[in-house]
Amino acid sequence: MMRYVIPLCIVLSIVSCKEVATEPRVEVISVQEMEEVLRAESVQLIDVRTRNEFASNHIKNAKNIVYQGDDWAAQISELDKDKPVYVYCQKGGRSAKCAALLEEAGFEKIYDLEGGISQWTAEGKEVE
Repeated sequence: MMRYVIPLCIVLSIVSCKEVATEPRVEVISVQEMEEVLRAESVQLIDVRTRNEFASNHIKNAKNIVYQGDDWAAQISELDKDKPVYVYCQKGGRSAKCAALLEEAGFEKIYDLEGGISQWTAEGKEVE
């Protein structure tokens, strides 16, 4: 009996120390996926482009929180970290960086629009 206890303890300690795989917090989504979500529910939709870019066009109901803006931290602190947040920029570069910052800030689930608003408009989707 004793000869089984030690190997069993070793196996259990290895298994218990192994990191548990977690679902990634940031997910890149397509225009179609974003459109479906926006149609179905009210979401935290963040446009991280400059104020001038936002003024020229943006997705309906988006909030403009400028990437690397002076008030970035203050504005994201007003968002609900437990609810999904959707981000986009012009083509996807800035929103990917912002998604990483949101993840660091403790947001549970972040969705990043693939191709940004450029892809959104290229697929004929409505902007304001």
